[in-house]
Amino acid sequence: MPSKYLSLTSTNITRFFWIFILLLAVGLGLYGYNYTNAYLNDKLRTLQYTGDRLQKRIDHYRFLTYKIYDNYTGQPLAQIPQNVQEVKLRQDMFFINKPHKKTDALIYGTHDAATLDLTLKISSFLDEQWGSKNLPYSMYYLNGQDNSLMLVTTQPMQQQDSRLKENYFYAALQARRAEMLQQANTLDERESYSNLRKSRSSSDYFFSLRTTFNNPGNLATVIAFDLPMSDLIPSSMARDNFQITSNNDTVNEGDAPQEPNAGSSISLEGWSVFISVPLSNSPLNLIYRVPVVPLIVDLAHNNFWLILINVVLLAMAMAGIYLIRHKYIRPSENLAHQLHTQQALNQEIISNLSVGLLIYNFSSHSVVVSNKIAEQLLPHLSLDKIANMAGEHHGVIQATVNNEVYEIRMVRSQIAPETFLFLMHDQDKEAMVNKTLQQARREHEKNLQARKLMLHNLGIELNQPLIELHALVEKLTSMEADDEREKTHKSLLTESTSVLTLIDNITMLTRLETQDWQPTQQHYSLAALTDELLLEALPKINQKGLVLLNHFQPNPLDNYIGDPVAVKKILSLLLDYAIVSTSLGKVTLTSEQDPEHPDQLLFHITDTGSGLSKEEISNLNYPFLSQTLVDRFNHGSGLTFYLCNQLCKKLGGQLEIRSKIDIGTRYTVRVKQTFEAIDTEATDEKLLDDVTVLLDITADEVRGIVTRIMSAYGAICIVADERQPTREYDVLLTDNAQHSDNYTLLLTSDEMGFHKLEKSYIRVNYNIGSALIDATLLLIEQQLLEEEEFEVASSSLEFSHAGTTNGNLDSGTGDDEIEAYVKQLLASDYYPLFVDTVPEDIEKLYNENQRRDFTSLSQTAHRLKGVFAMLNLTPGKQLCEKLEQHLAEGEVLMISDNINQIDSFVSRLLQQGS
Repeated sequence: MPSKYLSLTSTNITRFFWIFILLLAVGLGLYGYNYTNAYLNDKLRTLQYTGDRLQKRIDHYRFLTYKIYDNYTGQPLAQIPQNVQEVKLRQDMFFINKPHKKTDALIYGTHDAATLDLTLKISSFLDEQWGSKNLPYSMYYLNGQDNSLMLVTTQPMQQQDSRLKENYFYAALQARRAEMLQQANTLDERESYSNLRKSRSSSDYFFSLRTTFNNPGNLATVIAFDLPMSDLIPSSMARDNFQITSNNDTVNEGDAPQEPNAGSSISLEGWSVFISVPLSNSPLNLIYRVPVVPLIVDLAHNNFWLILINVVLLAMAMAGIYLIRHKYIRPSENLAHQLHTQQALNQEIISNLSVGLLIYNFSSHSVVVSNKIAEQLLPHLSLDKIANMAGEHHGVIQATVNNEVYEIRMVRSQIAPETFLFLMHDQDKEAMVNKTLQQARREHEKNLQARKLMLHNLGIELNQPLIELHALVEKLTSMEADDEREKTHKSLLTESTSVLTLIDNITMLTRLETQDWQPTQQHYSLAALTDELLLEALPKINQKGLVLLNHFQPNPLDNYIGDPVAVKKILSLLLDYAIVSTSLGKVTLTSEQDPEHPDQLLFHITDTGSGLSKEEISNLNYPFLSQTLVDRFNHGSGLTFYLCNQLCKKLGGQLEIRSKIDIGTRYTVRVKQTFEAIDTEATDEKLLDDVTVLLDITADEVRGIVTRIMSAYGAICIVADERQPTREYDVLLTDNAQHSDNYTLLLTSDEMGFHKLEKSYIRVNYNIGSALIDATLLLIEQQLLEEEEFEVASSSLEFSHAGTTNGNLDSGTGDDEIEAYVKQLLASDYYPLFVDTVPEDIEKLYNENQRRDFTSLSQTAHRLKGVFAMLNLTPGKQLCEKLEQHLAEGEVLMISDNINQIDSFVSRLLQQGS
């Protein structure tokens, strides 16, 4: 039976608190609404009472207006009374000095004696009316007879004599007269009112009641009263918030009066509340403005303790909710969450067991806990029989379910005697697990066998070079002939280098495996690295008679940031392997930048060899897994592919190998290297600018290689088949030895750099970009030296001065030797050329050294060295070689000293020659 009483739970307590908070908030809101409504209604009633008093004042002065107009007229005075004096203040302003009673009078404008009489009568009348008044009253009378303006006021104007002379008073009087004239010209408005005004001389507020009287044949007469309001406004209401506005909907004077409260309203406009009350017998609205912010402040100030008590109660209620949630609700939730988590964890453990688990209560015949395996077997099992049989056989029996044998273990609970735990093992599955373990054991044995095989192959690879080294050492000790001894020395050096390389590769692989090796970040030139790599591989290429092709796609002047040692190691090992696997044909190295990934470099090494077997390619994933190819000169290494692959991964790339038997192999190396932007100003002037070369090359691949290199350095390339007969060129590049010219480069793939065959005939390797450029520059220098006409340089006096200045420096050459070199120079045909060009180059050396332009300085020194070598001036040649060495080492002081020595040597030659 459900309880009739409300259960006192933490949830219900929280709800009670929220209801209490809601009631507090609603009560505070309703009280604030009622208080605000009462406040505004009180202000409305006060404003209505003020409006009634204002209407009575307006009615009273309406009566006085008509009484003054009807009863008082001016009569011409034959003589001004003795106690009256008219004082002229301005040209058109007159003060009436009369026995002081209550009011003072002033006439503005030209007037006659009748106007003065009328002014005295009205002033006397108003003395009686305003005698007991303390507030300032004023009356303005615009006389329609002579258009003059009379002012009668309770303010003493004699005491303000100096102020009467002020401009603002005169201007105010003029404005008031203009206002009344405008009222006189309005035919359809007999009575008008001004807005609420504030007096300049005091803080009193007043408004004007203007009445117009039309006289036939004359101008209209206007009588205006300035009626004060300070005595009508309650002290609890701010005077600055009052306004008087016209109301066209109300009745005019003479109509039936309205109800007292008809038309009153309270409205909110912006940030203010406006309370409006219409006057009952005047077309006016009396408005009081209450700002919202002061209203709220006033409400809070007047109800401070009530609001404080409500806020305290709200704070206590919120604190109660917080304490209940953290002291009662949250601990319960945490305990429930922990219990739920523990149950979920237990269920997860039970469901993931590899055996069936069932807990059965025989007293209630219900399953307490089970997993999926036990649920599948439960319909096929009789637990009563199993319990009886297991009790007879020490808690373990075997049962067959769906042709599957299960071992069932039973355990009785110590806490609940009628509860039993059943564990069901699948014997067939256990047999499969044993079979899997046996397969794993066999795989382990295979790995051990592969390791033994790796060590065996490694021993063979190390044993063969060591045996050859030992044989070479024995042969070297028994040799006597120098030629055979030199060959043996070279073979010994080659074999020892091979062994050291293998050991170095093994060491690097060990560091890679132990994470001790990390790539460096340094600036390097990819073109220079490729040239160095090819020069090292060239002896092996030439030894087997292969052709090498270097397709370098990037700009040779570009620099990269990365690990050049690792990149060179990868390319060197793969290039050596390609040379070993190739007996005939060519080996091609292609370098390019990946267009899809600008931060990656691609290298393709392609050979036309016999190809690689699958067993040999398996060394890519495991070193020394199979034996490698061997030729008559060298053999491949089982470590190469694996080491290169690991280095590529460290550099953020990969190694791919594609091979076909009897066709060849293609190695693709992909590594990440950051491209370094080149300063455009530094590359505007290239090394071979304005140099024209003629390409007479048969092979298209060779022509493409040479064209890319020469164009990158600024040379203009002309193909021989497309050349016009009149087109001149500076250097001829050809791969045909029978085609030669005055300045010819014979292109070949087996030259170690370049070799000068004749004076203007150089044999150069087109795959080595630096050698090709150096050979071209050498021919250009020789061509410049042999030209007969040069531009006129410095005068001979400057050269003499240079010689005199540096003549005291020791060039390391005696006078006898200098005389011999002078005789040798005079005997040659190049003495005039020497005199014209060499001093100019000396001057260039000084200028370039002063600018620290070491690149141009190196070129000038190289050109001078060629001149000295051509004329057999050995001291000058040696000095230039020292200068080049100091430039390479960056020794600034030695550079300047070398230039002085070269200058001294040339100066002594010229002095002896003259």
